[in-house]
Amino acid sequence: MLLSAEQREALLRGLQGRFEKNMKRHSGLEWANVQARLEAQPEKLWSLHEMERTGGEPDVIGHDKNTGEYIFCDCSAESPQGRRNVCYDRQAQEARKANKPQNNALDMAAAMGIELLTEAQYRELQKLGHFDTKTSSWVQTPAAIRKLGGALFADRRYDHVFVYHNGAPSYYSARGFRGALRV
Repeated sequence: MLLSAEQREALLRGLQGRFEKNMKRHSGLEWANVQARLEAQPEKLWSLHEMERTGGEPDVIGHDKNTGEYIFCDCSAESPQGRRNVCYDRQAQEARKANKPQNNALDMAAAMGIELLTEAQYRELQKLGHFDTKTSSWVQTPAAIRKLGGALFADRRYDHVFVYHNGAPSYYSARGFRGALRV
């Protein structure tokens, strides 16, 4: 999906403002180069718009020198508000007999064109600030754990990053997911 010209301009202004306000997340990178990549890939703008719309506050957190891609990640202080109350995946959602959540993290991420953070990506994000001090976020779960019915989530408490497990069908008002997008 493509954004209207007005949506595109508003999104780019917002992303540029966040980029300039948080230079410690991407020291040495220049907005003009990021914007050029974004304008060359309008479908990625739609994904960033969805990240923004659901409360993720996406920002550049890295640059892959091999591919030239910039890495955007949800940098909201807490797990994005518009992506909470979801279980891990569709299998978990369908397994619930009562009180099924409206959605699941993996399907939402796929529909937005983003990927859930891995545990390693989550830990790297936490080096850039203090995130999820009151909430938690699902992270990509190894197939062996998921096969046994579990899923992983992470948060920051006591100035430490914790990764935990829960049944994949569980969902809570304070648990959502963070995503990443390569542009």
